[in-house]
Amino acid sequence: MLSSFKFSIDAIDVARLQDNLSHPSAGAVVTFEGRVRNHNEGQRVVRLEYEAFIELASKEGQRIIDEALKHHTIVTAHCVHRTGLLEIGEVAVWIGVSAGHRGAAFDACRYIIDQLKQRVPIWKKEHYDSGNSGWIHCDTTPNNPTSL
Repeated sequence: MLSSFKFSIDAIDVARLQDNLSHPSAGAVVTFEGRVRNHNEGQRVVRLEYEAFIELASKEGQRIIDEALKHHTIVTAHCVHRTGLLEIGEVAVWIGVSAGHRGAAFDACRYIIDQLKQRVPIWKKEHYDSGNSGWIHCDTTPNNPTSL
């Protein structure tokens, strides 16, 4: 079963993606959805904007998926990350993992999101109800431009 990392400018279709996790040997399916929330650090957030260096980010994202397959006993793993403007409640990142057992599926899902945040060049800009906006963690974590 082919595993993948992808970007999408369109809303993430969670139901369609979950169909990719079905496999006769998979006794466990673990998914993670990172959603846009309406607040951060005392400010009211009205929307988010994600940008990515798509060519590099796609390669690094796929490398993370491949590592999860190599280091965890899983059947398949998929990750989709949004780019562009997202509204409150929308899914910004979706990860799905299937495995023979729940422990491997949980561990691989956590590995993927943790590595994604550390290694993949994706930038998040928050737009506030005050009319201001700001890129998150770009100045305080130069080796980690990703913030979900």
